[in-house]
Amino acid sequence: MKRLLLLLSIAGLALAKPAYALDAHGQEAAVDQSTVIVAFLNGLRADNSVYMGTHKIEFFAALSKGQTPKATVVTCSDSRVQANMFDRSPEGELFTVRNIGNQMATAEGSVEYGVHHLHTPVLLFLGHSRCGAIAAVSGNYSKESDAIKRELDTITIAKDLNNIDGVRTNVHSQVTGAMLKFAEEIAAGQLTVIGAVMDFADDLHQGAGKLHLINVNGETDPAKLDNLNTLLAKQKPKAAEAAAKKATTPAKPAAAPAHH
Repeated sequence: MKRLLLLLSIAGLALAKPAYALDAHGQEAAVDQSTVIVAFLNGLRADNSVYMGTHKIEFFAALSKGQTPKATVVTCSDSRVQANMFDRSPEGELFTVRNIGNQMATAEGSVEYGVHHLHTPVLLFLGHSRCGAIAAVSGNYSKESDAIKRELDTITIAKDLNNIDGVRTNVHSQVTGAMLKFAEEIAAGQLTVIGAVMDFADDLHQGAGKLHLINVNGETDPAKLDNLNTLLAKQKPKAAEAAAKKATTPAKPAAAPAHH
């Protein structure tokens, strides 16, 4: 209720600032912004009522006990990309981190929390078609604010890529960086790093809204990605071997104290 009252207060402050829309003749016409905000808030309350009515008390009781998510998901802040596109029940299942460009560099602490504290077995980087962050990095974003530029600066892709290729390149780059950062967890078989693209624009010509898996622990061969059971089975022995090697490697002796 306090949150709702705060939102309504913000709405009141916006009353004097009209929004604009195109009328039937294509001319810009003022729209009462308070009308837009009130409609949005009424929609939130209506949708929340439906949500409450379609979930039993046991569902919320289970959520209140804590979280054991299956995946840490790093996805873009873009409003067009939402969890319901690929997970019908994300509550308690997805520890979601959102930022422009679905990158680790600007949200490293949140990603670490998911991997190290929540122990999610999956770290998923999810890019998407028509990404504004990728479009900006592919062009000239020098006129953006310092805060936005700092977040775009950590996306490293070539300037000559079209948007969907830039999206894929960025996802591969995020997977590579995460594999370096979490090499120990991967080697122990505790973590699988996955790269994917949500293609709501059908830029990959395989159907609008399709989720494409493009990278699993550095493997990008589509034929191998189509058979995940075989791929992950082959990676398990490598992880077990690495863990065994680590367990049998003698610890380095502590350095002798210096004498003066």
